Amino acid sequence: MAVRNTGSLLLGLALLLRTWGAWALEVNMEDRVEVHAGVSANITCMFTSDEGIGGMIIRWLYFDLKGSGEKKELYYQDPTVREVRQGTPLTDRISVSGPGERGDVVLTIHNVRVQDELEFICVVKHLVGEVAEGRTQLRVFDAPDRPTIEGVTTGLSVNDIDKAKIGVCEVKNGYPRPNITWYRNEMPLRNSDDVEVIPRVTVESSGLISVSSELHMKVAMEDKDSKFYCEVNYFVPGMVRMMETDRISINVLYPSTVLTLWVESPTRKIKEGDTVRLHCAGNGNSPASFSVGPVNGSQTEVEKPYVLVLEKVTRGDGGQYQCSSMDMETYEEISKKITVDVNYLDPAVVMPGDTIVLAQGEEMKATCNALSSLPTVTTWFKDGEEVFQGHTLMVTLDSAGTYLCKVTVPEIEGMETSTTLQAYVKGPPRITTEQDTEIEESAGNSVELRCAASGFPSVSITWSTADGQVIREATKTEMETGGGAESAVRIQVDSDITVLCNASNAYGSDALTFSIKAKGSGVVIAVIIICILLLAVLGSVLYFLYKTGKICGRSGKQDLTKDPSTKDDIVVEMKSDNTEEAVLLGVNGEKLPPGDQ
Repeated sequence: MAVRNTGSLLLGLALLLRTWGAWALEVNMEDRVEVHAGVSANITCMFTSDEGIGGMIIRWLYFDLKGSGEKKELYYQDPTVREVRQGTPLTDRISVSGPGERGDVVLTIHNVRVQDELEFICVVKHLVGEVAEGRTQLRVFDAPDRPTIEGVTTGLSVNDIDKAKIGVCEVKNGYPRPNITWYRNEMPLRNSDDVEVIPRVTVESSGLISVSSELHMKVAMEDKDSKFYCEVNYFVPGMVRMMETDRISINVLYPSTVLTLWVESPTRKIKEGDTVRLHCAGNGNSPASFSVGPVNGSQTEVEKPYVLVLEKVTRGDGGQYQCSSMDMETYEEISKKITVDVNYLDPAVVMPGDTIVLAQGEEMKATCNALSSLPTVTTWFKDGEEVFQGHTLMVTLDSAGTYLCKVTVPEIEGMETSTTLQAYVKGPPRITTEQDTEIEESAGNSVELRCAASGFPSVSITWSTADGQVIREATKTEMETGGGAESAVRIQVDSDITVLCNASNAYGSDALTFSIKAKGSGVVIAVIIICILLLAVLGSVLYFLYKTGKICGRSGKQDLTKDPSTKDDIVVEMKSDNTEEAVLLGVNGEKLPPGDQ
């Protein structure tokens, strides 16, 4: 009973002191604590009292600003009890430390979630009834995933009246809500008459927020080169960060306002016989029909890439050509014209004709040209070599022959035409040959002789010997009427012989002499050598037989016993072809007297 009275007395005294203002209790807390989701948050409650920090009752509560708005107690502490209240979302994830010597009590929330973004209240009460409180808002941040962008793949026509969907940007799982801004070529897009941005916000079961933004706008032709992207701004403790999506392009369909028509090939000037490709193109890309053809002729509808092919053109194919295009949406038509020039080169013509005949000492001009749409150059050739450049050639006695006249167009490679001119000079033939006229040939062989004769009118050639015997006459192929002839004959060489090439026409004749000398053959020489050798062998045999007495002279058998007083002579009977006289020669070549023969 005394204890109760004492307690009542103390309580009364405390109330009296409070009334007089003798005690003061204060609580200080931060306005905001910001943390990333998944970490621990520390909320500190600092209190002071004139009577010290002992004997205090401390309570932690939270206030759900976004929910019901009611306060719920998380924690209770007095000098004898510390208790975490059950049944709250934070029951298993909080701890409280303190009060410390400086009067600080710290509420720690572990593994913070975005749902923990609440207002936390620290209430401090003295045993005698003095109460003070402080509040701190917990801000939780979670960075979103990387944003994505998806553009439409269909074509967007500039003729559409309504705004067309350009694409969708999306960013997921951020907290607080991320913001999306559309850009076109580095310029932000806001809602206007031609632009509409439609956002959509989704709160995931985790409490994180996903945002999508759909862009609609009226497109113009300039947008064919535009780049679209999104910028995402999101919050982290103490700052704002930004991410960008990839850039996308859109397929803008717009009608052509200008057409281009050109000769795609050949790239040089056009000549007759070329294959010509006329190419038409517009500066638009919306569906349209294209046709190409002569301005005053039929138009040919062409498919992409809009090319009209003209095979082996002639000068009649030249003129104005037109390309027309009609837009399939607006049915508006535009056209473009160009002039196609087909250059030509007619066959070369020689005046006064392709054959001219000159009298002795006469000169004549020959003109070669060809009608062409471009400047030409005329060149004369003789025997494959260029002899003159110009339209007019002066032909004389010394320059008679066959000429090639070539007319070319320098501006177009390969554009040329040619013809020939045959120039003849009236007169007797002149014989020429590329062979030597002095020829040596082995007996028994044959040799071919050739000669050529120039002259006009036609020349005939015959071959004869020095005594006038005709070997052969010219054939028809050797009697050309072109002012000359060539002929060949093969001669059998048995002995020295002289052969003449004779050329003649109405104005005279000419001759060329070939002298052929026969040489001994190697076979005859070999036979002669063998015969000499055989005679030598035969002489040796006869000498041997004579020495041994096996043979005797023409007058009969003689005594060949050697006379010591005589010389050791051997006699040989020699006969002359002209007399019957026989002469005996000694072995040493001495002629014996008639008595000793």
